[in-house]
Parts: sequence; structure tokens; C-alpha cells
Amino acid sequence: MSKESRMRATVNQKLTEMGERERLKELLRAKLTECGWKDQMKAHCKEVIKEKGLDHVTVEDLVVEITPKGRALVPDSVKKELLHRIRAFLAQHAT
Repeated sequence: MSKESRMRATVNQKLTEMGERERLKELLRAKLTECGWKDQMKAHCKEVIKEKGLDHVTVEDLVVEITPKGRALVPDSVKKELLHRIRAFLAQHAT
């Protein structure tokens, strides 16, 4: 396991243990709904299903198809806010 992987695991554990991970997920959900991301993704899913046909699309196919666009559509401001919150949390709880 690389140093980066160990650090990532430690950060994840600390976020989870202290309930911050859930709070960040709720914030992310709210921000994505607020900026219209959720509606854009729903529309994209409908397009993909319409294009391929309902009987020819599995959930896995849909996830593979929409994930790159979903990540690209997350506004930078949302990414920056989450990163800022994570950094602030880590600074406050550094051991």
C-alpha cells in the first residue's frame, strides 16, 4: 500500500468516525440539486435509455455511460467548497 493510499484511508476513516463524511455527502447532494446537476444527469440518463432502448440497457451500462459526464458537470465551485471543508476539518482534527 502506497503512502498516498494509507493517507487517503486514514482521512476517510477520520471523516467517517466523526460523522463529517455524512455531513459532506448531504452538502454535496444539496449543492448538486441547487445547481441543476441532478436534473442534467436525469436528462442524460433518459437520453441514453432512449438511444439504446430500455431492454438493452443495464444499470451497470448506464453507470459506465453517465459517470464521465457526471464528474465533468460538477461545478468547480462545489469541488472547491468540499475540498475547503475537508481541509478545515483535517486542520481542526489533526493528530
